[in-house]
Amino acid sequence: MTAKLCQLLPQKKAILVSLCISVVLMLAKFGAYFMTHSNAILTDAAESIVNVLASSFAFYSIYLATLPKDENHPYGHGKVEFFSAFVEGILIAIAGLIIIFKSSYDLVFPREIKQLYEGAIIVGATGIVNLLVGLYLINVGKKHRSITLEADGKHLMTDAVTSAGLVVGIILIQLTQIFWLDSVISILLGCYIVYNGYKLTRRSVGGLMDESNVDLVKEIVGILQENRQESWIDVHNLRAQQYGADLHIDCHITLPYYFDLNKVHHEISAIDKMINVNAEHTTELFIHADPCLPACCNYCKMKNCDVRQEAFKKEIPWTVENATKNQKHFDQ
Repeated sequence: MTAKLCQLLPQKKAILVSLCISVVLMLAKFGAYFMTHSNAILTDAAESIVNVLASSFAFYSIYLATLPKDENHPYGHGKVEFFSAFVEGILIAIAGLIIIFKSSYDLVFPREIKQLYEGAIIVGATGIVNLLVGLYLINVGKKHRSITLEADGKHLMTDAVTSAGLVVGIILIQLTQIFWLDSVISILLGCYIVYNGYKLTRRSVGGLMDESNVDLVKEIVGILQENRQESWIDVHNLRAQQYGADLHIDCHITLPYYFDLNKVHHEISAIDKMINVNAEHTTELFIHADPCLPACCNYCKMKNCDVRQEAFKKEIPWTVENATKNQKHFDQ
């Protein structure tokens, strides 16, 4: 538990930094809106409200992820991070839709806008800050396998992109004096925001529905293949899931059928230790041992096997394709 708390301290620090900066940038953007009355700037300001709400919920979800396993949560509380990312995605999409409707109304019933250059400077400055904070959150999130931090970082990166587009649009409006472009730019940015909200929601739903983590499976299969022992005849039905910072893997390992229980336990413990030494994070493994069958002999590399019924022909490399199937390699 202590190790897990230490692992999550950088995540708490990162999301707290994001929350504090989001509040300051939100106030700056609303100040720019009241100065200019620009719908495009209001678009950016409205998304900043989402930034603050999302960072607040993300901070709470990371706190929940530190709670220990209990009777009601035998896999821990890490899945709350997927829910946090889902809420953030929904909030982003709602903000985008509100922006589209508001800007569409003002396109029909325009209002005067002014001091666009001053507004562009403020928005540009907030965009640069969001870019730096977003890169920081994504880096910490990838390092600590936190979907919450990655989601918040990508959200801020989206905000930085919209701010950059907004600055270009504001300068274009000021130069051309075509003021209805303000609402058109706002609508386009709103569509972009909705799309990013959808992508974030899609990823979080996949996690909540226990969608397989393909990248994690590739990593584990690669470690097994690279450190393969002759008694590990094949591996199959391998599945991997991420619950916050916790990784859970289960698989079937085929071992010689004449191994006694102590030998089987030794082999499984060796696999567990190998994964936890070579993988990026501590992993909980559930390994089911299968006895070998005569059909396994042609790809079994056990030397001096007294019960071999067929000579060794060739090794079958472990890949994502064969390791994830629920069948031994001779059936594939």
